[in-house]
Formats: sequence, structure tokens, C-alpha cells
Amino acid sequence: MLERGLGKGGGRLLGRGGVLALSLAAWVAGGLCAPAEALGEPAAPDPYAGDYRDGDEALEEALGEPPALDPYALVAAAIDHSRGLTSRLRMAMLVHRPDWQRRSALLAWTRGRSDALIRFTAPPRDAGNATLRSGERMWTFTPKLNRVVRLPFSLMAQSWAGSDFSYNDLSRSDDLLNFYRLILAEVGEAEGRETYRIDAFPLDEAPVVWGKEEWVLRDDHVLLSQTFFDQRMQPLKRLQALDIGELGGRRMATRVRM
Repeated sequence: MLERGLGKGGGRLLGRGGVLALSLAAWVAGGLCAPAEALGEPAAPDPYAGDYRDGDEALEEALGEPPALDPYALVAAAIDHSRGLTSRLRMAMLVHRPDWQRRSALLAWTRGRSDALIRFTAPPRDAGNATLRSGERMWTFTPKLNRVVRLPFSLMAQSWAGSDFSYNDLSRSDDLLNFYRLILAEVGEAEGRETYRIDAFPLDEAPVVWGKEEWVLRDDHVLLSQTFFDQRMQPLKRLQALDIGELGGRRMATRVRM
């Protein structure tokens, strides 16, 4: 189980080899991905905030016609809602397998969509191990070896810390906006809120391993599920929100399962 103390909620991640449960507790004001103000830092303009409508949509609204939903705007709003301008998290992660399990404690920091640092604080044998992402590049640090290693793209699909997350999963917050063609496949309703199912197909020559991704979002920018498909369009894993609550003044998933 992964319990985070700064940002997102917790949950369970089911993979072929077992279960990774994530449960996130707020670092500041019980919040997940707390905004800068909650961390005692001066608020700064959010470069990602704004009106995602183009001129045609604004004209439709002026004429009294509802603007068409833009899947790119929906995904961008969900990403920025969860990460904020900056965030700091404290987490606990339980990796559960049929014959063993391990609990770890972590600290994480994010800045914008492309920078993130995750550092293990427990158990003692893992304390100090860290993963850094800056832009499209990623490094790992092992204090026992006092060594920093830059990960090549060929290793990005490997398991991270023995969990069902891969290094790709840690580094790809905005890949959907850059490397996929997005289609709004379905508009529905769940628990009184409008939901959107977005199908994402990789562009030609995109540096991604999936044949398709499927996101389900709520109208308040909460990510309900994310399903990964192989090249034969068979689902291989799914990240699903189990509980939703208010953290850091925002509605977010407080427990998730892959």
C-alpha cells in the first residue's frame, strides 16, 4: 500500500505479479498535490491555467451554442489539477506479491508537468534511493554505490521499485498531449457528475510502447481510471480510483489501484 502524505490519494495496483496498493495522506492540509499556497510558498501564476477554448468555441458560446468538448483540454486540465504548479508529497507504498510483500516510505516533489523527484526514506535498505525526471530524461541514484545512472529509453518499461509501475509511468505526465491522438469516445454520468471517456492512439513514430490508452475523467478534473492496451488492443493494466476526497482544497483520488 502506498500512502502518500502530500498529494494524491492511495490505492491498490493490480498487476500480473501481484498487487500494489497506494494510499496517499496529505503532507499539507491533508492535501494531495497541494498548491504552492498550502506549502507556505507565494502563489505564482499557473502557466497552464487558462481558457482552453479556441476562437470558434468562443464564438459558439457568444451565439448561445454550447462549445464542443475538447479532449486535449480535458486531459490537460486533469494533469494540471493533480500536479498544480508545484507539489510535495509524503507516501507509503506496499508492494504485495503472492509470496512476499514490502512496505516503503517515500517523499516526492513535482514542478510543472515535466520535473519530478522521488526519494525513498524507508526501509533502511532502500533509504536514499531516488529517481529524478527532468524533461524527457530520467536518472536514478543509489547511495550504497554513490552512483547516479541515466536511464536509457530501452529500460524505461522495466518495473520501478519492484512495483507494477514502470519508469515510463513515472516520466509520462504529459505524454498523452504530445504523442497521442485523442478522441472523446463517450460522455456519461457517475454519481451525479458528468464523465468523459477519452481514447488515445499513439502518433506515427511516437516513442511509446502502448497501442492505446483509455482515460475516464470527471467534469471536476478527477481521473477515475486509466487503462493501458497492447498493440493487439488487449488491456494489460489499469489504474483506478477507489476513493475520492478533498485534499489541499481540491477534489482528488485518495486511494487508487492499478
